[in-house]
Amino acid sequence: MIKPHSNSVTRAVEDQVRQFESVRTAHQSEIVEDYVELIADLIHQYGSARPKDIAERLGVAQPTVTKNLARLKREELILHEPYRSIQLTDEGRQLAASCQRRHRTVVEFLIALGVSSEIAEHDAEGIEHHVSEETLQVFEAFACKRKAD
Repeated sequence: MIKPHSNSVTRAVEDQVRQFESVRTAHQSEIVEDYVELIADLIHQYGSARPKDIAERLGVAQPTVTKNLARLKREELILHEPYRSIQLTDEGRQLAASCQRRHRTVVEFLIALGVSSEIAEHDAEGIEHHVSEETLQVFEAFACKRKAD
């Protein structure tokens, strides 16, 4: 005998599975996004990005940076030869620009809510990886409306 609420329970479980899968996917892409965004920032600030600078900024060991740069190279987001500075591919530049946009949108939204700039920058670093495009659009509209008021 099938219980009358079994379809709603099944849907609830499926929804929960999708939510957890989404979070796991976001966690997997966080490192890639952080590296690409940092590389773009370093190139913008200093004209080049070096593994040493990345390790220093992220507070990680050189072998960790080397491992992650190899991943970025495999994913065709960077060009990097030993003892040379790192360059972003077109795809890497697009990803960096998207990450920077998401970050700025989240920061501006948090500031519009009354969060201090310092805390907004800190909190945005985690939120930006988990927010949907729909939510970003709402954040952006809210922040723009608050600026206009």
